[in-house]
Amino acid sequence: MKVLLINGSPKANGNTALALGEMAKVFEAEGIEVETIHVGNKAVRGCIACGSCHEKGKCVFDDIVNEAAAKFEAADGIVVGSPVYYAGPNATVTAFLDRLFYSSHFDKTMKVGAAAVVCRRGGASASFDRLNKYFTISGMPVASSTYWNSVHGRRPGEAAQDEEGLVTMRRLARNMAFLIKSIALGREKYGMPEQEPGVMTDFIR
Repeated sequence: MKVLLINGSPKANGNTALALGEMAKVFEAEGIEVETIHVGNKAVRGCIACGSCHEKGKCVFDDIVNEAAAKFEAADGIVVGSPVYYAGPNATVTAFLDRLFYSSHFDKTMKVGAAAVVCRRGGASASFDRLNKYFTISGMPVASSTYWNSVHGRRPGEAAQDEEGLVTMRRLARNMAFLIKSIALGREKYGMPEQEPGVMTDFIR
């Protein structure tokens, strides 16, 4: 079993990495492999709605998005971590996720998703909600903790002082590990949920 961790912070070893690191320790203790991809320092452009991914099966911009797509497909779960910019995830990780979820056409049903956000003071819950929307549109169960998945800190390393936030991260990882293992057992015994063909309804005709 494997979880993909996405570090959406420009800082490789900042507070977002610290929060994800707390989760990684739990996953490893639970026997779940972890791989971290640092995207926050990459030049990731947004989706241009060209539609090429429907023909090529991957994004026309051959960068870290296509590299991550193959790893996402092989994983049982994904955690996206981001700092808060103006009460939202930063632009780089949002562009990355837009293209990752739109251009990768493999079935994401029952892969477990989780978001973790870091801020100095405010905007955490809005950022958390924004990130969860990628999972809920894709048939992915969302792992939860005992608080919204946020850690507080401004300068690198300050998040280590947010004891409640770090407990939240560890509980999140334990719950996510349980979900991943439970889904694997359920798939083996009951199979995957039956998927009804989709219907798209336009509001303007």
